[in-house]
Amino acid sequence: MSKEQSMQTENETEVMEEQQDAQAAEEMKQDINAEVGAEQVSQESAEQLQERVAALTAQSEDYMQRLARSQADFDNFRKRTIREKEELGKYASSKLISELLPIVDNFGRALDTRPEVEGSESFVKGVEMIYRQFENVLQAEGLTAMETVGQPFNPEFHQAVMQVESDEHEEGIVVEELQKGYMLKDKVLRPAMVKVSG
Repeated sequence: MSKEQSMQTENETEVMEEQQDAQAAEEMKQDINAEVGAEQVSQESAEQLQERVAALTAQSEDYMQRLARSQADFDNFRKRTIREKEELGKYASSKLISELLPIVDNFGRALDTRPEVEGSESFVKGVEMIYRQFENVLQAEGLTAMETVGQPFNPEFHQAVMQVESDEHEEGIVVEELQKGYMLKDKVLRPAMVKVSG
């Protein structure tokens, strides 16, 4: 074998080795890419799974908060309904009693202007008894008359219709009651009409 043939064979062998090395490197590169790709796919799957779990957890917490708010709203509604029912029962007679107050006023006026006629005493006593009986029925329902004269003026309980100068009382004191005020249990049924010192 000549030197040239030997060199050519060596060159061919080198080329073949280089090609084999290149092919092996390419295969190695493909294997590495495949492994990295699989790892990335599994990593992406894990990240997607974590994101899905986080989204579902947030949604679950949102539903729990909504449920808690709904339960609280229902609880408040139930309590308010019970309170309104109790209040309705407590003040059920307020409309009727309000309509009876002018009659109570007229009874009082009638008794203030008793006739000084002979033989009228038994009639006046009868009217007084009816008036007391009427007052007792209203008091049993929770009606009480306000004490106003000498008290400081309070717009929640008093309706001032006049302001007068007074040497006896300091400013802002009720000096005269023109119409009685009434409370029904703990609620003002009718404010008292009063004169106030100025």
